[in-house]
Amino acid sequence: MRNLLVALLHVAVMTAKLCGPGGVRAVIAENLVLKQQLIVLRRARRRAPNLTRGDRLLCGFGSLFLNPGRIRKLAIAVRPSTLLAFHAALVRRKYRCLFSWRPCPKKPGPKGPSEALIQAIVELKSRNPRFGCPRIARIIARTFGVDIDRNVVRRVLAQHYRPSSDGTGHSWLALIGHTRDSLWSVDLFRCESLVLRSYWVLVVMDQFTRRLVGVGVHAGAVTGIDLCRMFNAAIHGQGVPRHLSTDHDPLFEAHRWQANLRILEIDELKTVPYVPCSHPFVERLIGTIRREFLDHVPFWNARDLERKLAEFQAYYNRARSHAALEGHTPLTFADRRPVPVADLGHARWVSYCRGLVQLPVAA
Repeated sequence: MRNLLVALLHVAVMTAKLCGPGGVRAVIAENLVLKQQLIVLRRARRRAPNLTRGDRLLCGFGSLFLNPGRIRKLAIAVRPSTLLAFHAALVRRKYRCLFSWRPCPKKPGPKGPSEALIQAIVELKSRNPRFGCPRIARIIARTFGVDIDRNVVRRVLAQHYRPSSDGTGHSWLALIGHTRDSLWSVDLFRCESLVLRSYWVLVVMDQFTRRLVGVGVHAGAVTGIDLCRMFNAAIHGQGVPRHLSTDHDPLFEAHRWQANLRILEIDELKTVPYVPCSHPFVERLIGTIRREFLDHVPFWNARDLERKLAEFQAYYNRARSHAALEGHTPLTFADRRPVPVADLGHARWVSYCRGLVQLPVAA
């Protein structure tokens, strides 16, 4: 192999003496390319030559001085796949240059939310981390009179808010409940105190306005007499409805309970058995009480629980906006009382449930 290289060099020198200046460059380049390919073939121990970056650079630079017809005769160490890969790289480079991003002058577009609105959204989320974007949008629209979409709220929170480290369709009850103050619903749920004692809570809700009429609390097992006492305590001072919706719990079929309803002249409506969608509003209310209040507020005994549920009832009826009520609260939905519009720069924050929820109002 060494003798072959020496012979190639002698041939290159003799050809350079016989040829002109242009021919000298072509012959020297051709010999250099041949020599480099022989070095590569000698170095390779596998089926395909192992080309380095320097090999490619030298062969590419030498091919610039060669006639295109001679390249095909000299390319003894180049595979077709190499040429195809080189072509694919050129194609990618071409389209990258054609369609690469170039900064263009900005066109005037719609303005985003103001700084005061952004601050109000972030402040509302910071004070109430459990609030979602739809609720925040409703509160902002009701409080400040600014029609804002929930997606705008989501983008504002994604950019400016950083949290601290620490069955379908309406039921048949909904149709009946759209007659003002004609239908109430009741249901029971259980909760645990700090000392792990069980307490039963009776929830009474107005179907039409979604108003939380009242709650009754009892420690331990509930009987028919206890159920009547809890119901009478929950509706004390609130009047009585014409219809009352209950599920098929055995407590609501006790003769004491039935007698109590006859005395109050209330017609009882039973839900469809094993169909939760037929009793949706009070079930949703119980879930709201658990998620937004009882999961974050511990209590010691029945008296403490009654006092704290009364605070939640005031917040739920007066301040909490509802999507089903078009953003109104239960107390403002019945008579459609307008809510005073607050200025973004002059609003005060009101705490509910001992600082658990904080909402902006007009100053």
